[in-house]
Formats: sequence, structure tokens, C-alpha cells
Amino acid sequence: MNYGYVRVSTIGQNIDRQIEELYSLGLNNDQIFIDKQSGKNFERVAYKQLLGILKENDLVIVKSIDRLGRNYDMIIEEWTKITKEKKCDILVIDMPLLDTRQRPDNLIGRFISDIVLQILSFVAQNERENIIQRQTEGIRVARLKGVKFGRKKLPTPENFEKVATLYLNNKISSYNARLLLGDMSRGTFYRRIKNFTNNK
Repeated sequence: MNYGYVRVSTIGQNIDRQIEELYSLGLNNDQIFIDKQSGKNFERVAYKQLLGILKENDLVIVKSIDRLGRNYDMIIEEWTKITKEKKCDILVIDMPLLDTRQRPDNLIGRFISDIVLQILSFVAQNERENIIQRQTEGIRVARLKGVKFGRKKLPTPENFEKVATLYLNNKISSYNARLLLGDMSRGTFYRRIKNFTNNK
């Protein structure tokens, strides 16, 4: 039996392109499993359902290799689980070399696919690490130049000390105090009250 697996990292992302590719290969809705969740982990309902029904010689089709995972270790782990433990095949549409099926028109098969996968996954992981390193270096240089990151700290209202004193003396409620401070958020209010009492 042939199955398709589709993953998008957010609910709002469009899955039509992946679905259309699977339809063109003869799959129907009952054969397609869809997850709309991040690839950080594999606690995903549809993916688990797919693994649960796979039988030897079944075929799992994905649009691209990153549908199996976000990093090198994850992709290798899931590839091994499907091809070695479940004894199923995998076809990656965007990378024809990643087709483990043994057919007369496919002499590459599982062995070469495994090698190609190792190389591609390593390159992808290495590139991700390089991007993170470049971002980290860019942030460090920007900080050295005085660039500030994060949300800008809101100025303390001029009447804060007076309002805080009334609140701490139980003259007004926290709700009324926050209203007097320009509808200050609860978190900001209590944080500034704590700083105020610590500095007294």
C-alpha cells in the first residue's frame, strides 16, 4: 500500500501543493496523513497513525525530506524506523535519488538512497548551524555598536510613586491603581511595585 505524509509547521500554512503532488501519484484522501505542527518533535497524531498501520513493503511518499524532521539526527532516525524497522520504502518527490524501492527502472535502491540521505541531511544540518552562527555573530557585533534588542522599556508614569504608596497602604485596589497608571498591565504593575518596595 502507498501512503503520503504531509506536514506544515503552522495551522495557517497551505498544504495544497503537497497534496496535489500526492494526488498526481495516484493517492487518495484515505492514504494521505496530514500534520499541522512543528517538526521539533514527533509527538504528532497523523504521523503516529501512519507508523502504526505501515506493513512490510508499504511505500511512504513525502514532498521533501524535511517533512520527516527538522535536523540531521531526526531525519536519520525516522528514515531508519521506516526502512529498517518497518521494512517499508520511502520516496521523496523533490529528490528522486531518495527512492528506496528496488525496481528494474530504479537500480539505485535502498543502499545508495541511504548514503545520499546521510550526505543531504548532514549538509542541511551544517547549513542551519552556519545560519545560527551568523545570526549570533551579527547580534554580538550589533550589541558592540550599541544596538538594543528586545522590547523597549516603558517609562515609569510620573504619578507611580504616589499611586504605589496608596496601593501599598491598602487605600486603593490593584485594579484602580493600574487604571490611574494609564491602564498598566498586571505583570508590569506588580513588577514595578516589587522594584519600588525593594528600593525604598
